[in-house]
Amino acid sequence: MRLIMKFGGTSVADADRVTRVARIVAERAEGDSVVVVVSALGSVTDRLLEALERARNGDEAFIHDFTRKLAEEHLAVARGAVRGEAAKEVKQTVEGLVGELERALIGVIYLGEVTARSRDYVLSFGERLSAPILWGALRGLGLKAQCLTGGEAGIVTDSNFGEARPLLEETGRLVRERVGPLLEEGVTAVVTGFIAATGEGVTTTLGRGGSDYTATLLGAALRADEVWIWTDVDGLMTTDPRILPSARTIPRLSFAEATEMAVLGAKAMHPRALEPAMGEGIPVRIRNTFRPESPGTLIVREQAVEPGNVVKAVTLVSDVALVTVGGAGMVGTPGTAARVFDVLGRAGINILMISQSVSEANISLVIRRPRLEEAVTALKESPLTGDVIREVTAERDVCILAAVGAGMRGTPGVAARVFGAVARRGINVRMIAQGSSELNISLVVGEAEGPEAVRALHEEFGLSGPSLAAKRRR
Repeated sequence: MRLIMKFGGTSVADADRVTRVARIVAERAEGDSVVVVVSALGSVTDRLLEALERARNGDEAFIHDFTRKLAEEHLAVARGAVRGEAAKEVKQTVEGLVGELERALIGVIYLGEVTARSRDYVLSFGERLSAPILWGALRGLGLKAQCLTGGEAGIVTDSNFGEARPLLEETGRLVRERVGPLLEEGVTAVVTGFIAATGEGVTTTLGRGGSDYTATLLGAALRADEVWIWTDVDGLMTTDPRILPSARTIPRLSFAEATEMAVLGAKAMHPRALEPAMGEGIPVRIRNTFRPESPGTLIVREQAVEPGNVVKAVTLVSDVALVTVGGAGMVGTPGTAARVFDVLGRAGINILMISQSVSEANISLVIRRPRLEEAVTALKESPLTGDVIREVTAERDVCILAAVGAGMRGTPGVAARVFGAVARRGINVRMIAQGSSELNISLVVGEAEGPEAVRALHEEFGLSGPSLAAKRRR
């Protein structure tokens, strides 16, 4: 069996956890070909972002202190997790990388600016520091292993720094050329998540949470049997357990359902990560590093619809805002919606949800809350306002509630149950959207009412109580 196993930052946050991960990998590597993808330790990526900002502002004392502490922390993890001859090599690697990082940050201080390219280069050090430590831990357990950056493994991207797009054909060929022979020789490849390189070898990143993407890109290129995403939860859940402790792990989802949940903020999955696996039909399994006996959630191509299992999950997206543009001039004017979207697109603002009445007198949009003022300003200053658009209004105190499940397709009365469950709790719905796929019904409600709306839908569709797998066995 050929496996890609990705471990997130919480899975490798300290020496004990790195040791746990190494043992999980070693157990599978006895009989399987394994590629390990590893994220940065704990909160290192966020701290690298802070260091960049401090460097841009000329805080040299902070940079020296930051890199010293970063080296100490990684060396402490290495001392606790790496045994044998590999320990010395890991120590030298960590010290060399931190020295390289410090020089890069000092360069930012002298330049007084952070470019997209330099940001990607600095952020790459999180994974570049964690991967050698896990490699050393595997070597200490007697495994043959080799450590590679994403670029060295063959992941090639465009130069859209920060959100680089993989060049799939070239990536597939290079990964098979570079990683394939290692697996044939019984070598476990340890690959940095999140980072890749352009065709010229310039470091790029795949976006936050991009280690999932690294794993499925490798899985697709190597035609893996499965991709396992190891994290700190048992899998994708029926809802956020912080809102409803009775939430349960979903044993099986289709790629389409999982994509809906990932886009809507469900923990444990990066939205773009499913694309390569979906294209090749490679199952993705989400598992808990701290409960490896749990089977987790299996994501496959087929949509399993079972009687009584209409909705599989209820998600809540906070930190959003509602913008409404209206005016009599919009009625019957071709291209108005396209022009509104173009204004926001030019400002780099992504639209999460759209609704327009048949009267054409207004369009409601949901965007990320931090971009609200920017969006309103862009719309008010556009040529549309005053002629076509007469009014631009905004609401901050909203959230998106979504019911997800393939069983909704073609099932009469699902929308009525959704709206009825929310109405019985006295919650007002401000906006509604449902695509033709019928996999998702999304509602905008008041932010303070969001958790209660989640509980209402979770109860309405019977998602609490025993796990979904146990319910089916009864």
